[in-house]
Parts: sequence; C-alpha cells; structure tokens
Amino acid sequence: MVTSSDQIQNGSDEQSKRSEIYTYEAPWQIYAMNWSIRRDKKYRLAITSLIEQYPNRVEIVQLDESNGEIRSDPNICFEHPYPPTKTSFIPDKECQRPDLLATSSDFLRLWRISDDESRVELKSCLNSDKNSEFSGPITSFDWNEAEPRRIGTSSIDTTCTIWDIEREVVDTQLIAHDKEVYDIAWGGVGVFASVSEDGSVRVFDLRDKEHSTIIYESGEPSTPLVRLSWNKQDPRYMATVIMGSAKIVVLDIRFPALPVVELQRHQASVNAIAWAPHSSSHICTAGDDSQALIWDISSMGQHVEGGLDPILAYTAGAEVEQLQWSSSQPDWVAIAFSNKLQILRV
Repeated sequence: MVTSSDQIQNGSDEQSKRSEIYTYEAPWQIYAMNWSIRRDKKYRLAITSLIEQYPNRVEIVQLDESNGEIRSDPNICFEHPYPPTKTSFIPDKECQRPDLLATSSDFLRLWRISDDESRVELKSCLNSDKNSEFSGPITSFDWNEAEPRRIGTSSIDTTCTIWDIEREVVDTQLIAHDKEVYDIAWGGVGVFASVSEDGSVRVFDLRDKEHSTIIYESGEPSTPLVRLSWNKQDPRYMATVIMGSAKIVVLDIRFPALPVVELQRHQASVNAIAWAPHSSSHICTAGDDSQALIWDISSMGQHVEGGLDPILAYTAGAEVEQLQWSSSQPDWVAIAFSNKLQILRV
C-alpha cells in the first residue's frame, strides 16, 4: 500500500497551524467511506471497494501520526458480499458500546471489531423481508446518533426500514415514496427524511407513521434526488442533490417547497454533501469536477449578487465520489476519489 503526506506551513511561524493532507492508496476503487467516532480511535476510517463482482473488500485504516502514513490493518480487513453502498461506525464518542461498523448492500450488516483489534466478526445480517432470502438492494442508511440502537435504511423497493439493532428486529417499515428511495437521514430521535427517484424530500415522524410531509420536489418530472444530509447543529436545515446536477439545494423545513439557497459553483455533477459537525452554517460538497468545496451559508436568505461563493476549495486528482466530515475531529474532512482516500485539515 502506498501512502504519503504533504504538510504545508501557513506563513513562516513554525507554531502556525499546519495545513495537512494525508493520502492512502487502496488496491481498488473506493466507494463507501466513513470516520470512526470513538474518542480513542482518532484518525481511523473504514473504506470499501467498488469491484464488479460478488466478493468485495472492507479495509479499516488509521493515520500513524508519528510518520504521517495511513496504514491498513490486515487483521481487521475483510471480504464483503457485493460493493457496500455505505459504511458507518457506531455513533459512540464516549466508547460506551461495542465497537461496531455497519455496511449496506443486499442486506444491512453489523460487524464487531474486537477490543484488541485482532479480528472482525459478523454480528448481524438483517433482512427486512422475512418471506424471502433476498431483498431489494439497500441504497443507504443512517445511524441515529441520539438513539444508537436505531438504524434507518432506504431501498430501491420504495421502503424505508427502521431497525432496532440490539433486538435485531424491524421497528418500523414504511412505503416512503412512489419510486426507489436513494438516501435517508435522521433529524432527531424519532424523525427522519428520505429522497427518491420520484424527486421529493419527505419527512416522517415515527409517532405518526401514517403521514409524511413533502418539503421539496425537484420540479421537473422524473428528476431524482440522490443525496440528503440533515444539519445536526440546526435541524431546521437540510441539503439535497439532484441526480446529474451541479447544484446543491439547501432547504428550511419551516418553509417547504422553496430552497433557502442553491449552491452553484461546481462544474459537474455533485456526488456528496456533509454538514459541519461543529457549526450550523458550514457545509462541504464534492463532485465530478474533482472539487471539494466548503461553504459558509450564514448569509442565506439574503440576496447575494451572482450567488454564494465557497470559502475553501480543494482540487483532488479525480472525480470525488465520497466525502465525510469527522464528528470527533471537526478540523478534518475525508474524501475518496479513484483508489485514493485523502484526509484534509480544514
């Protein structure tokens, strides 16, 4: 595995905050990727392969701060059926729970990393269709930070499923949209939203499962929405991405139908969005123009001549497929492009 680090000094002052970029090269194209959240596992990430065959791979990698190398640990790398559409570590900053990693593909799977990090074992393989050994592929999932026993999944079979992973049972399953559901995001303990091939953002409250609120529709017929991110610092706001579009639509759930701002500085399709975990007004976006952009949207709602510009831009070596902002280390953003993982200090 090839790894490298670049360290750029800001000014001549040796004590000035370093701008840092660390790179890891995987032996395959990276698709899903995410940060560990535990306090005792700084700079640890999971990456997954995109290989057009049944066996794929999951690697858990970590930055060695002493030499600036990101290393893969062969003891906790493992084979995975089909390419995972998403991966996520358990939201457990204080290390109170088992060290779990979730992945989605044909099923939702939970993997347990042993305390000494000597092995990974499959803890659960969750299939919401008890009448079949197969299920509609899971497009995405979101782990509920406020209640980590809950994971919500989205599927091409038009449903969203809420799992109780401790009991390994379906808590709720809803027909969420008219067409395939592409992404899901929690906005609190019992509230989640989803986006779909049908072009709508819908919000669901588990206290009233019969109803949902459509807070945005993409307008043109058959214009799918493919990504959704809910602002954890200010749950009034969420962001979504239209398939094949270079713009990001930011919504205020109090004012359905009309975006509060559209971010339009990407030059090609946007693939990933992530709100800052420590600031309600910053969002990072990345796409096929090889750009990762950070925006300050604190001025949204005010007219900005010519539209909002990003406050930071980074150009990667290829189209950026994936982007994650570290919740336990908010100075760091990770991007994945081609076979490379990069972590960037912002």
